Amino acid sequence: MDVFAFHGSFSMWKDVAGIAGNIFAFGLFISPMPTFRRILRNKSTEQFSGLPYIYSLLNCLICLWYGSPFISQRNLMLVTVNSVGATFQLCYIILFIMHTDKKNKMRMLVLLLVVFAVVGLIVAGSLQIPDKLARWYFVGFLSCASLVSMFASPLFVINLVIRTKSVEFMPFYLSLSTFLLSGSFLLYGLFNSDAFVYVSCALQCLCTVTTTGVL
Repeated sequence: MDVFAFHGSFSMWKDVAGIAGNIFAFGLFISPMPTFRRILRNKSTEQFSGLPYIYSLLNCLICLWYGSPFISQRNLMLVTVNSVGATFQLCYIILFIMHTDKKNKMRMLVLLLVVFAVVGLIVAGSLQIPDKLARWYFVGFLSCASLVSMFASPLFVINLVIRTKSVEFMPFYLSLSTFLLSGSFLLYGLFNSDAFVYVSCALQCLCTVTTTGVL
């Protein structure tokens, strides 16, 4: 009886961490809105980069697939947070494409198509793996790789922040929301005994703290 109570307690705390992660994720997802209000007002993307939104969309779609029942079990919170995240990132990318210059417009369109092609290949390829454990490892490692690529996205604006001596291109609340989101899903992964989740989120926490410290 105590064993079942202990397992139930872990399940409860996993859900709490997952819900908290979804709440903090909303703060992360809306953090670019001031940037896009400025873009809409000036009808120009100025010196803002669209690459972080491309990387975020790729990450959300791969992690969404990892959290699906086809790949892993008991990861509903990963599905919800990444579904919402992918929707936000796609909207931001569309707005960016609408207001950037012709050269960047074509570049962003190509990158967006590449993202969909890569995710399509991952989905189709993983479904060809009959062994569920091997499929879990395959998509799990890919999700970690996508997170690593997203960790590097703030580095695209560090030089701009240093050159302009302004943090408007990298808002503090973006870093804070990222840290809180990662910390919540670090706990979620620990309570769910999912190494791919908690290791990735631990690295993301470290990367966020390091990047903020550099600035």
